[in-house]
Amino acid sequence: MDKVKGLSDEEVIKLEEKGLINYKSDVKTKTIGQIVAGNFFTLFNFLNFGLALAIFYAGSYKNLLFLGVVICNTLISTFQEIRSKITVDKLSLLNENKAKVIRNGIIKEIGIYEIVLGDILKLKSGNQIPTDSKVLSGEVLVNESLLTGEEEAISKKKGDDLLSGSFIMSGSCLAEAIHVGKDNYASQISLEAKYIKKVNSEIMNFIKKIIKYISLAIIPIGIVLFLNQLNESTLSEAIVSTVAALIGMIPEGLVLLTSTVLAISIIRLAKYNVLVQELYCIETLARVDTMCLDKTGTITEGEMVVSKLVSLNGTIMSDITDALGLISYHMGNDNQTMEAINKKYARKNDYEVLEKVSFSSKNKWSGISFKNGSYVIGAPDIIYNHNLKEIDDYLGYRVLLLGKSDKKLNGVLPSDLKPMGLIIISDKVRREARVTLNYFKDEGVDIKLISGDNPKTVANVANAVGLENLKYIDISKAKTPIIDLVDEYNIFGRVKPDQKKEIILALKAKGHTVAMIGDGVNDVLALKEADCSVAMNSGSDAARNVSQLVLLDSNFSSMPKVVSEGRRCINNIQRSSSLFLCKTTYATILAIVFMFLNMSYPFIPVQLTLTSMVTIGIPSFVLALEPNNERINGRIIVNVLKKSLPTALTTCFNILFIMFISVFIKFSHDEVSTLCVIMTGITGFMLLYRISVPFNRIRGLLFFTLITMFLIGIIFMREFFSLVILTPKLIVVLGGLFLIAIMVFNFFTELFYKVAKKIRW
Repeated sequence: MDKVKGLSDEEVIKLEEKGLINYKSDVKTKTIGQIVAGNFFTLFNFLNFGLALAIFYAGSYKNLLFLGVVICNTLISTFQEIRSKITVDKLSLLNENKAKVIRNGIIKEIGIYEIVLGDILKLKSGNQIPTDSKVLSGEVLVNESLLTGEEEAISKKKGDDLLSGSFIMSGSCLAEAIHVGKDNYASQISLEAKYIKKVNSEIMNFIKKIIKYISLAIIPIGIVLFLNQLNESTLSEAIVSTVAALIGMIPEGLVLLTSTVLAISIIRLAKYNVLVQELYCIETLARVDTMCLDKTGTITEGEMVVSKLVSLNGTIMSDITDALGLISYHMGNDNQTMEAINKKYARKNDYEVLEKVSFSSKNKWSGISFKNGSYVIGAPDIIYNHNLKEIDDYLGYRVLLLGKSDKKLNGVLPSDLKPMGLIIISDKVRREARVTLNYFKDEGVDIKLISGDNPKTVANVANAVGLENLKYIDISKAKTPIIDLVDEYNIFGRVKPDQKKEIILALKAKGHTVAMIGDGVNDVLALKEADCSVAMNSGSDAARNVSQLVLLDSNFSSMPKVVSEGRRCINNIQRSSSLFLCKTTYATILAIVFMFLNMSYPFIPVQLTLTSMVTIGIPSFVLALEPNNERINGRIIVNVLKKSLPTALTTCFNILFIMFISVFIKFSHDEVSTLCVIMTGITGFMLLYRISVPFNRIRGLLFFTLITMFLIGIIFMREFFSLVILTPKLIVVLGGLFLIAIMVFNFFTELFYKVAKKIRW
């Protein structure tokens, strides 16, 4: 095989037929089969079907109605999750990384999963290495932290191996693919090119805790309750009563609702060209109080242009342009700055290169040595120890210094560097940056700019987009630990990649929820550690691969829409969770109480289906999908309990009070059951009213419709729901119970709010 020409089309076809192609060894989204199985074969569904079999055995077929609700909820959730999967897969295809290979002597761009064994890859700064390779020519600095955890960049030269999943910090090279697919090092350690980090989600943790506790409690409670009910009634009646109690304890709708709402959010965000690579990051971003941005590629467009050259020490301008042409031709486009210089000044020559030092975010300079001396390009304050007053005229730009030395570099800055000229690099500020940053400022989000550039340059850009109260610091000169600086300053200049990570960790240590928006390889370490990481699609492969959100059109103005969607999710899930947790709480308390009471359980499953449908099932799905852009305050568990616990305790009080007075007023079991159903419905509407205010058209219509449905059920379908006719005596008792319930509800509400304020959650 000719290393210059690469593989031929015939060789590629033969290798593909042998299966020696870099196929996907990971699956980023579930298959449709996995989604169906994950939604249908759940612990709660098994419990529900087990309880349904018990009801079937008891012969009370109308009480199987709850199973229809379970199936409908599961089908809706499955359908929405499949829609979400299809959407994510389509966007992932658009976002899929490309690789440049040499085939038939021509450079060709292909998908990374079209690479075959032996392909010659053309790699440069910003690329994530798609498959294990061996360097054939050139030199690159490689960061392998996604695989090994080692953050120090490693120099790779001819003959060295490149590991898939690592990324190129600087330089360029030709490399031969030596492994593909599952044979890659990254695949073998189950990381591949995607960084996996622990999901920090209150919603997920909250739901897992509920499932855990209910799962542990439901079977022993069910057994003891059944044995107790068996003493008070027949076998069939005991089965029906026990099933009613256990159905109430199961919050299956909460799990389905949450997955449905998040799936719909992914579909909505896709309309704005936002790819969600990690489901719960939508929630995290909505909670962010500090947003860190890299200047280049986020606030600015990342399209570097040489706008001016400034001569120093009387250097002739043609000498400066000749030097730039010489450097850029031999250095290649190993970073954005060199790419900008290359576009304007590169020219072919046959000078013999003795040494090349590629640019790195750590050193802030690059250089090249020839027989007659060396040239260096870098940050003026890094490569030259003296002040250059000419720089003050270009504070709003990226300013680089071109210097010359008579010595060979030998990997270090020469001590005799003589300034030749300044290279003024401009980068357009994104049109949408000002509006987007103002949005976050108005929402109370603290904005911090982190950049490798001069802090004064960054401050000028920040001022151009309307950021106020600017305080900047040059991290390279800071003597104070970073953790003591992060709250005081909002602009950090001359920051190395590992220091970006330190800033993120310091902010998190201070109790902030931190988002990081970046696009370059120098942002990867910070993106990995942020609570929520966002990448521009126009940026590097590595930045996109480690980020939870990718802005496919690189449009910064999409960020407010993502935050709004996150708020809608969390606020609405919190409201709906209050409804579900209320039922689970009062059903659990009642089940425990009736384990020890010598009385029949007052509900049958079909009655709970009625109350749950009108006060929980229907309203939870409607409220969960309506617009909601309120700021998120407090922890989910506290916000949910503040609404659900008072209602649950009121419901328990109502039931037990009815059971108590029935001893004296001599109500029949059916009358007791009717009173309990109606009061449970009324108390549920109290909670629904509280979480719906202030009413809008949707909530008003929903509330009126649900009450109407409930009245139709207890009046016109009373026989189906095993209810009795409301006699004058029952109506009078209901009136008294209603007044007492209001007082008890208000008492528990005020009590819990006072307790919540005093206890640190």
